[in-house]
Amino acid sequence: MLKSGPAKKVSIYVGEDHQYHGHSLYAAILDYLFYRGVSGANVVRGIAGFGADHHLHTTRILRLTENLPIKIEFIESPEKVQELLPKLHEMAGTGLIEIQDTNVEKPSSISPKGAPQPAMPALKREGKAKLMRIYVGENDKWRDKPLHKALVESMRANDIAGVTVYQCILGYGANRRINQEKAQNLSHDRPILLSVVETEEKLRAFFPILDDMVQQGLVVLSDVDIIKYTHNYEAEERRREARQ
Repeated sequence: MLKSGPAKKVSIYVGEDHQYHGHSLYAAILDYLFYRGVSGANVVRGIAGFGADHHLHTTRILRLTENLPIKIEFIESPEKVQELLPKLHEMAGTGLIEIQDTNVEKPSSISPKGAPQPAMPALKREGKAKLMRIYVGENDKWRDKPLHKALVESMRANDIAGVTVYQCILGYGANRRINQEKAQNLSHDRPILLSVVETEEKLRAFFPILDDMVQQGLVVLSDVDIIKYTHNYEAEERRREARQ
């Protein structure tokens, strides 16, 4: 966290259409600062400017796709800035990096709503479980409801820990027909995958319901090792006790 005292103000100037590994450069720099623990950063979009090439950039209506100037700015301790500079030099490429000496009179504080709770060590749980994958079609129904949605609701009602639904863009099943996402055919029957991680006991107990709901599809069970990190584990224990 940024503290009162001497600090450095860093400004990085790049073009709006500059790329870094296939993504917007300014967004990549902002992500880098965020995940390296910088206290705060801002991105400002210019309306006009020119750089080393003396090419004028403007927001005039006739030039909506112009490469406008972008400034990323943050304030950090001198030590933190020195730590970040090598990577920022690499990312900025042909852009400009400016560093000014400054002084932090009052660092920003976290609002009460977003204030962190008293630090507690994360609880790490490891164990064995089953991974269940359910393959169905997007157009499959159960009592006039999309089957994948009905399965999610049914699992929630039966205390399954969690399920994730994936919409596939390409695939085929037992009928050997290719199913894919096509702009000209929005109603095409794309494959749907539901992924569940639970104890074998709970999944086996859910099988009779699954048998009734899935008329045509594929269910796969695999052994998995689970690793779970929990910070607010006291509240989780209370919820578990309440369900028992």
